[in-house]
Amino acid sequence: MAASAELTVRPLRLEDDRGDFRCGEPELDRFFEHYAGQSRFKLRLTVTYVAVLDDRILGFATVTGATLDRTAMPTPKLRKRLPAYPVPVLRLARLGVDQRAQGHGVGSALTRHVLELALTQRDAIGGLGVVVDAKPASVAFYAKLGFVDLDVPREGQLVGDPRPMFLALEVLAKAVGR
Repeated sequence: MAASAELTVRPLRLEDDRGDFRCGEPELDRFFEHYAGQSRFKLRLTVTYVAVLDDRILGFATVTGATLDRTAMPTPKLRKRLPAYPVPVLRLARLGVDQRAQGHGVGSALTRHVLELALTQRDAIGGLGVVVDAKPASVAFYAKLGFVDLDVPREGQLVGDPRPMFLALEVLAKAVGR
């Protein structure tokens, strides 16, 4: 990555070339190349944001609205405080960084963007937090940001299955002064 160029995070465009993106996870590569556009432009189920440098996509993050039941909350205090119906959260559904850009802060930039989106959602329509199904190799990355395990049944999960994690927006808002 060139030191003088500026990394930009923006919504995926229909004309963006996604064909040469490779993050090392075939499932994520396949989603980004074949389904991110369909989910965004045709079905309108998700929004994918891309990290771009010199017109080259270096990473992507796909988000969608979701809900969580209070029984899944990580602390008894939070479970007790919430209503009995599902509460809104932002789900970070997919995150991938091109192998040529890994280790250069692209994943962190995309995650920061998603967390800002979650705060904007909270202020505009309500929201409690951000949920991610972290791959085993990414658990430490999310834990360092303050994500904690959700209290969901884990029996039947296989080694390598994603781990549901949660970041409360009140924690994030205090950290960034909002």
